[in-house]
Amino acid sequence: MSVEHIVTPLDSAILDSKEHYNFYHDMVDFALKELIVSVQRNALCTKQEIIFFKQYCDLLMYSIEAMRIKYMYDDEDNMKVDLTESGFPNYLEFRYLFNDLELRDQYLDKLTPIPVLQEEFLDTLLRKKQPVKRSRLFQAASISYYQSVNKNYIFNRFVQSKIIEAPEGAPSELMTSWSFFDVVLNRPFICFMYFDLKGSNRIEDIKNDIYEVLKAVGDRKMALDTMAYGIDKKLPNIYPKLIKRIDLGPLHNVFAKDENKITHAILQGIGKKEIPVESYAMSLEIDEVGSNGDFSKGGYFSKQTFQKWSEPTKEKYVFAPHRVIQMLYSKTQEVMNQLAKPPIEISSLPSK
Repeated sequence: MSVEHIVTPLDSAILDSKEHYNFYHDMVDFALKELIVSVQRNALCTKQEIIFFKQYCDLLMYSIEAMRIKYMYDDEDNMKVDLTESGFPNYLEFRYLFNDLELRDQYLDKLTPIPVLQEEFLDTLLRKKQPVKRSRLFQAASISYYQSVNKNYIFNRFVQSKIIEAPEGAPSELMTSWSFFDVVLNRPFICFMYFDLKGSNRIEDIKNDIYEVLKAVGDRKMALDTMAYGIDKKLPNIYPKLIKRIDLGPLHNVFAKDENKITHAILQGIGKKEIPVESYAMSLEIDEVGSNGDFSKGGYFSKQTFQKWSEPTKEKYVFAPHRVIQMLYSKTQEVMNQLAKPPIEISSLPSK
């Protein structure tokens, strides 16, 4: 089946052929790499934020490549892509990866040893002049999967970075970042927090508390000022100064089927052959909330200082190839007018 004949149900696409896997992987990998370069070029993040941004995207790309290897020759199961304003693999696919690799040694013991497979493949191809059975190819792909994929590089539901000194010009002395995969929206988010320590606290003494609170409070999409207040309340030994969240997606492409106007325009354009089947666009939203002062709350023995959070700001961006941008201007003018800046041009996925 070619990519021109992709058929998807209402809420999820099942990639059921080698062509689908390769096409989908190439699209996501290419789109994320283009996005990284474009975010940096357009100064949507600081230099330090870009470093973290790239690292989280690398984990995402690594995981999707692992999925491609995992399912390449699997006749019993197929990878599912979330279609409800996402375009990324369903969150459960990331859990399957992690769970598989937890039992890596047990799975490898059940698979045919590599020397035996090599001999069998050579005999089948050279002596019998026959193609290798798909089930045996799956055995070889499974060995490659379990031996080459590292579970430490899988994009998990919550990924925490270290606390570092904030760069010059930042609103605080320290910063950290984390990423989470919202299991309802099936999209990855990347967050940054700039903060100062209170009094004589040392970061080494309270860093684990910070990590635990961020994982408990900042692991799903919610109103950003609500998240900021929750973090501030549970961490009495720091002063949060700025929290920034990047909503990565949706990835609008031929696999997606949702009510998003950009997705609808792209699917309509592909259906009418106005744009090629590999056409895509990436939406991105950057929310920020900052402290503009503080106030105290509680009695004499239970007083705690809280931040006065400003009204959160939301900036929406769209990244797409030139031909797609032209089409979006003609079909979704009202959406384009609401962006923080005009659609940002990125390269088209090369045709194969």
